Amino acid sequence: MPEIANLASQGTLPGILQQLSGLGGCTHPIRLDGHRTEYDIDTATGEIGRVLHHLDSTALPAGQLLVRCNNRRTTRCPACAEVYRRDTFHLITAGLHGGKGTPERVAAHPRVFATFTAPGFGPVHNRRTDGRRCRCGTHHDQEDNALGTPLDPDTYDYEAAVLWNAHAGQLWRRFSIYLRREVAKRAGLSQRRFREHARVSFAKVAEYQKRGAVHFHAVIRIDGPEGGETPPPAWATADLLTDAIKAAAAGVRVDGPEIEGRTHTFAFGRQLDVRTIRSADFNDGQELTERAVAAYIAKYATKGAETATGALDRPLKFAAELAQFDISDHARRLIRTAWTLGARKELEHLRLRTWAHMLGFRGHFSTKSRRYSTTLGALRDARAEWRRAQAATDERPTDTTYVLAHWVFAGTGLSDAEAWLAASLEPAPGTEGEPTRA
Repeated sequence: MPEIANLASQGTLPGILQQLSGLGGCTHPIRLDGHRTEYDIDTATGEIGRVLHHLDSTALPAGQLLVRCNNRRTTRCPACAEVYRRDTFHLITAGLHGGKGTPERVAAHPRVFATFTAPGFGPVHNRRTDGRRCRCGTHHDQEDNALGTPLDPDTYDYEAAVLWNAHAGQLWRRFSIYLRREVAKRAGLSQRRFREHARVSFAKVAEYQKRGAVHFHAVIRIDGPEGGETPPPAWATADLLTDAIKAAAAGVRVDGPEIEGRTHTFAFGRQLDVRTIRSADFNDGQELTERAVAAYIAKYATKGAETATGALDRPLKFAAELAQFDISDHARRLIRTAWTLGARKELEHLRLRTWAHMLGFRGHFSTKSRRYSTTLGALRDARAEWRRAQAATDERPTDTTYVLAHWVFAGTGLSDAEAWLAASLEPAPGTEGEPTRA
């Protein structure tokens, strides 16, 4: 490759290899032009002193500063998605048995793992758990592309399916309010008094079923009034929490739009699975363990509609682009329905064209209540602090410096030569999942 030969002849090949290694395997980095200067500060006078370090993008081997894209999608950047998955795993685990600033006593709090499904929009090809054939008369293989697709696409309710995805986040928010009411009711408390005795905490992730409908997996926990820092009251049990979840999920509704005389109302599907989470110490092959729950949720944090339905992993600019993509007919009809509905004035607030590639869903894939555990931001900050500590020297004290920086976006991705070199590298230490300390 001529470009690599030129780099070698110019003596810049070792430098660019080092710069690419610092990306931790990111395949689609962001390129920045600009500079960053660190100055020493006189602690007595507060005056800016000597330059401790100066970085100019033009002096870098790649000619620009390359930073990780931090995309959570496995299909877009496997390396960055893996960091996101690990962080999500740590976040969920911290809320199950403590750590990362969450007290270990949360392991003794009542907690369950719940799965909330979408309603039906028409019969689809499926795999029966009782060994019977699908309604089409076939025993579908697990990898059969027909799974999740409508038996009769012409009668499948694509409009309701897209609008369900668009309202799923709102339905979850209303459910969380209903749940607190149901828990308080079973404890014989008013809403105001309930806050004085207990708090409901959760962490959830959205997953696409093969039919393209979003459903939610959630860890839900009862804490004391100050969250994980305080023990729950004696009446708080996993059975009480399970009963409250079932009642709240059955009763919650969200009113949707009226389209051409048809009024949409959204609720969760009839299939609701709620299971008590046991400690990993009691794993006999049948108990639902903390580690299994955290791993399950983290896995889906890096996936979108593209992994379940074969849809797209990036937004559309024009509807005509759909003809260029090799996607299933079912995914194509869902995307086209979202695009068509997005043109309606009364649905502007749903931003269906912006989120057509997500089949209408525009919520965050992973969310949590404030007191559940640490945050993804805190984990990222801890990782950055760990890297700074590894690179720190006596000549660059971190508590008496002034930083002046200016960066502008210059593009994304790697050149062919950079991509070839990056593929042959191991990530530099401290860039691809080092211990997250908090």
